[in-house]
Order: sequence, then C-alpha cells, then structure tokens
Amino acid sequence: MRANPWWLLIVAIFSVPTIDALRASGPPQPARMSAGYGAASQNAATVSFSRTVYPIFESAQCRGCHADDGVASATRLHFPEPNASPDEIEAFGLTLAALVDRADPPQSLLLNKPTNRVRHTGGVRIQPGSFDEQALTEWVRYLAGVPEAAVNAARERLAAAGNAASARDQLLRRLTHSQYNNTVRDLLGDYSRPADRFPPEDFVNGFKNQLRTQGMPPLLAEAYSGAAEKLALNAFRAGDVNGLIPCRSASANDLKCRDQFVRGFGLRAFRRPLTDVEARRYAELFTAQAAKSGRFLEGARAVVEAMLQSPKFLFHVEGSASRSRADAAAPGDYEVASRLSYVLWNTMPDQRLFDAAAKGELRTPEGLERLARTMLEHPLAKQALDEFFAEWLRFDRALGSVKDRRRYPEFTPELAAMMVQETRMLLDHLVWNDGNFMDAFTADYSFLNADLASLYGVPAPRGEFELVRFPANAHRAGLLGQASFLSSNAGPVETSPTARGIFIREQLLCQHIPNPPPGVNTQVPEPTPDRPLARRQRMQSHVDNPTCASCHRLMDPIGFGLENYDALGHWRDTELLEFEGTGTGRNRTPPRKVELPIDGKGEIAGLANSTFSDPTEIGRLLAGSRACQECVVKQMFRYGFGRPETAADRDTIRRAFTVFRDSGFKFKELLIALIKSPQFLDGVPQS
Repeated sequence: MRANPWWLLIVAIFSVPTIDALRASGPPQPARMSAGYGAASQNAATVSFSRTVYPIFESAQCRGCHADDGVASATRLHFPEPNASPDEIEAFGLTLAALVDRADPPQSLLLNKPTNRVRHTGGVRIQPGSFDEQALTEWVRYLAGVPEAAVNAARERLAAAGNAASARDQLLRRLTHSQYNNTVRDLLGDYSRPADRFPPEDFVNGFKNQLRTQGMPPLLAEAYSGAAEKLALNAFRAGDVNGLIPCRSASANDLKCRDQFVRGFGLRAFRRPLTDVEARRYAELFTAQAAKSGRFLEGARAVVEAMLQSPKFLFHVEGSASRSRADAAAPGDYEVASRLSYVLWNTMPDQRLFDAAAKGELRTPEGLERLARTMLEHPLAKQALDEFFAEWLRFDRALGSVKDRRRYPEFTPELAAMMVQETRMLLDHLVWNDGNFMDAFTADYSFLNADLASLYGVPAPRGEFELVRFPANAHRAGLLGQASFLSSNAGPVETSPTARGIFIREQLLCQHIPNPPPGVNTQVPEPTPDRPLARRQRMQSHVDNPTCASCHRLMDPIGFGLENYDALGHWRDTELLEFEGTGTGRNRTPPRKVELPIDGKGEIAGLANSTFSDPTEIGRLLAGSRACQECVVKQMFRYGFGRPETAADRDTIRRAFTVFRDSGFKFKELLIALIKSPQFLDGVPQS
C-alpha cells in the first residue's frame, strides 16, 4: 500500500479526529467545504472529502489501480499524484460527480463499484454497511447536488495543476552501458565494449536508463576511471590510426594543431562546442604532458583520458542555457542533436547532426522530422531499436533461464539465444517493413530455424531463421506464443501463471501490480500422489486468501489461459506430474506419473469481453485493446525520455497514440511523433 502524503498524515493527527474515532462517535457531522468549492452548491457536505473520504480511498488502496499505470487506468477514475496539494484533493473530490447518478444517488458507480455491488475487478474495497460506506454515501449525496459549473471548474483546476507539473526532475542523464560502448566506438574507433565489465545496471520502470537511478556509485566511478585510462592508451598505442589528430607531423609544441585537436575532439566528446574556459584548461593539460614527454600524441592521450572522465562526457547535460558559445548556435541546439542521436541511434551524433545543430536546423518539429526520417534509414537505427526491444521484453530473462535437464534435455544457452533471435526478427520485420506493429501479438508466422521448429512441432525451414507460417493446429500466434516469453516467465520445471500474468500486465498493458504485503506466504500446496492437483487447482489458494486475492485475480487468470504451454514453450494437452517412490527395500513404492487435463480458459480482468479459451485469442484481445496499443506508446516514451510519464505528459501520449493509430500502427511514425513532441524540444529556442 502506498503511503499517504505527509500533509495528510499531519492533518489526520493534529486537525481532526481519526477515522477510528469517527467510527466510534457515530454519523459524521457537517463540515465546511474549502473556499471556492462549498459556495458553489446549495447543499452542504456532511463530510469533508480530504479529511474523511479521501483517506478511506487511500486505505482501500484505490489509487493502486486507478492511476495512469494501474489496472483501471482505462476507466474515468484517476487519482491525483501522491504529492497533490490539499486544494487539488478537494478539486478531485468534486470531479467524482462524473460517477454519480444525480437522479438516483444510491445507484451511483462511485458507491457500488468499491462495495462490489456492481462487479468490480478489484473486489470489495469498502465493506457494505461499514462507516466507510456511510461516509462515501454522504459524499455521493452531496455530489448529486453540486452544479455542473463547479465540477467543470474543479476539472480545469486539476488540469492546470497537471500541466504546471515539471516534466523533468533533473537535468543530467548518464550514458547507459550500451550507449557508453557505442559512443567510445564512434568517438575513438574502439570496439572493446568496456562497459560490459562495469557494475550491472538495474531495471527500473522496465528500463536501464531511468533518471532516478542514474547516480554515480563509487564502483562505477572507479570503472569509468579505469576505462578512460585504457581507452586513451589504446587510441594512440599504434600512432594516430583512427585519425583523431587534425594535422600531420605535429610537433610537441605545435600550438595551432593542439588547439584544433582540443576543440575538435571536445566537440565530439562533449557533444557540443567547448567554452573558451574549457578549451584553455584542456590546452594547458595537453601542453604540460606533451612538454614532459616530448611527444604530441602524449598530450593528446592526456586530453582524451581527462575528457572521458568528465561528467560532460558521461552525462547528457540538458537545459544549460547559460553557457557561452563560440559559434552562432543556440545553447539548446546541441542538446537536441544529442538527444535525437541517443534516441534513434543509441550513440553520439555524427558530423551531419553537429552541422544541423550549428545551422539551427533542429529548432522546429519540421526540421527534426526531416532529419529523423533520414536517420531512421541508417543501420544504427535498427541496432538502437533492438536495445529498446531487449529491455522492454526482458530478453535478459530468456537468455538467463535455467531449466531442469531431466525434464527439458533440449534446452541449452544456444537454444535460449535462438528464442530471442526469433522474437527480435519478428519485431524488426514489422518495424522496418512498415507493417502493423500490433500484428506482433497476432502474427500466424514467425522466423524459425530447425531447433525452434522442432520445439514448436512444425515443419522445419530449409535455412536459418526463415519466415514460417504456422499450421492451423499449431496454437501459435505472435509474441505470446513464442518460447522467449513462455520460457522466461516460467520456472525450471513448472509453469508460472502468475509470472506470465504479471509480464502481460506490466510490460504489455503498462499496469503496475504492487508487491505482496510483507510476511504473506506466497507458496502454493505441493501435489501429492494421493492428491495430484493441477497447477490451476493448486493456485486456487491465492483466490481463497483475501490478502492475496485482490492482486492475484488480476494476474493468475491471464496465465491460466497459457497453461497449455509448458515451462519451455512446448504445446501440451495435459499436465504431467512426476512423483518419486517412497519407502525403502521391498516396501518402496515405484515412481509414479500422473497426467491431468488442462483447463486453458483465461481472462484479462478489466478489459471488456476479455475471456479466452485458446492462447491465440489473447493476442487478438491485446492487439485490439487501446490499453495495449497505448502501452506501446508509453513504453517508447519511458525509454526515449528516461522517465515515466507524468500528468504533464498526458497530451503528448495522447497525440502520439493518435498518430500511431492513424498510421496503421507503424512504429516509425510513433518515433517521429514523440520526437516532434514539446518535451523533446524542451529548452530549445524556436525559430
């Protein structure tokens, strides 16, 4: 459960009686509405929304589902941010009038959904007949009489508060490990991939590049220092083999060549021109080292090593409008060039991008679009998008899967790599051939080799990873029929309906599932020879336990519909249970195998008409669901901007989704829409 805002706790402690005290004292007494709201209605509220009703919703954990990343994100009810002000809370209380039946208040969804009188995906959140229901009933009666003008004013106030929210909470974004490897490759011609040996990155919000986790722990700082030293040494170990020096046969005291090198290399390393102060500082370092060794390249090596350890190389520095420039370009132009390059290429800008920044060609959405479309034709764009897919769909889990050798002797690390390659090729096929990206969930074909064809029980292609159409009885369609998903969201022996359900909720619907409460037993009963229960039957304990049911009913039914796929991805009609013999000597019982029929019915709670009885149907449900379609947009936004979307980003998400949908779900059009968004041009002067 999320913590209440600090101000709400203080109010609860010092300003009003606790909810328990109110329960003990009987019906709530009239309370004056805050200025600007209570005066808008003829009737008086008998309870305070922010002091009584809102804490009831918080206690019932309603926000967990009714948020932008909640299971109920597609409904009309969206809670404000956790740090919302008291006035915003009061305004939110008035907007709930949209869920009130003014003619017959007791029939209002606001009252009957949380009590589960009307079927509620989250089950009973407010007990019928309780004090909490009584307080909510009083609020519903009040809202039934609030004028529409007051409700509209509250909506406008909330919208204004959301638009005023800062879209960025910090200005520095550290290079990810993949970006570091790609940048030193393109900057120095070094293909050693030093970042592969750095401390591993964490996945936050589904990705490795999120702002709030991009600090500089000591181990990483040490790794950067060691890598800079080695990279600088290697850059000039055999002379200037990569053409970093702008002039030939430079002597140690060639000041003109020194300055050309410092400014030229600095432009590429920092992704923007050096200031005069920076240029002078690095020139002094160069001169000192060159004079000491008598070699021009030694001065260059020292500058390269120093720049590679600078925060201005290691971080994207954005919004630094106060920096002086030696050229005519505006301060934000180079930041946008860098932003564009790392989104579309996952590496530093090339000379064409630097030239565009210098000429001010990136100051308008139209200029950005022209250059972005050209960049999408470059092979680097495919490599960059592959990194996005790898993180979004967690290829690392598939590559790191462990399976029981006795049950799955065919599983090897090589087979796991083939599974990932299959998924990557399907996505690449749809993106770079301008296909409908939502076909990724419904495609009746895939790209297979002999090993994967054997796993799926379909005819093998003649070559490696050729397009193969599935027979009608193959029970395969799209990503959710592929072994990369099925094996990575399962255990070494058994499937995991919960893991598969969580993946679909969080990665494909962008709906956050909270962690289980501390101390809750998440184990399910083990089958025994006397009671050989199928996986679905054993997991019934999740639904029977009220503590677990509210979340597991959102996950497990999805996974139940995929139970016909075993832990590796084979299709099966029955579930095999194996029991070892018991006892000793003559009294030892022999091993026993039991096959149980599989109930493959599933449901995606919260989506309309979302029951399914064949795994191929879930792909069609997702492909046709706005929640899934919009989630693709959100995932690309989170990856591209390095942060989750906020209330201030809703219009951008909405516009990008509209472009994506109207294009026939062409992924390249989604990229262009996000690049043309106000957030992408944030801090850049407009032409």
